[in-house]
Amino acid sequence: MSNTPMAASPLTRAVLEIDEYVSGLGWDQPARLFALVDTARLRAEQPSLADRLGLGDESESSGLTPIEQDEVPTGKPLDEFLATIAWPDAVVGCALAVERLMLPPSAEAQVPQGLDEAALTKWVADHPDRQEVRMTVAVLRDGARESALRLREKDSPTEVLTGSDLVPGLAEALAATFEE
Repeated sequence: MSNTPMAASPLTRAVLEIDEYVSGLGWDQPARLFALVDTARLRAEQPSLADRLGLGDESESSGLTPIEQDEVPTGKPLDEFLATIAWPDAVVGCALAVERLMLPPSAEAQVPQGLDEAALTKWVADHPDRQEVRMTVAVLRDGARESALRLREKDSPTEVLTGSDLVPGLAEALAATFEE
């Protein structure tokens, strides 16, 4: 069973569960998209799917179950792909796990001006202070948000940073998938 703290909200638990799952696949993974469904509703409305997902008759009724979606296309910018998504009503939220290179705030002031995206990507990749990070960001239809960040150099469940505003741009893009 997972090491996710039970005191956390259902959304935080879902984000940490996804982070734990994706981290078990190793690094250098493509982005992964998950639908979040209400566990009790899933058990009631689709018992055979709930059984396949290993959701027995746990007493917990406020949980969210992440269901991995088809592969995220690699040839298309993430924001363009997310703009094409529409979720059925049964999906109460969604989450995305994606790896990125990140610079510490101290290095951001050194970024050369006028670089196109490809040149900027190369500049960041070549920077000595760059960090590889996996971001798992989840949003619910009601506006709730949660994220987990895991640095490659501190790849341990005890080193995962969580918070609702860690990756606001990605949270906005995910929230937009629920707008009519």
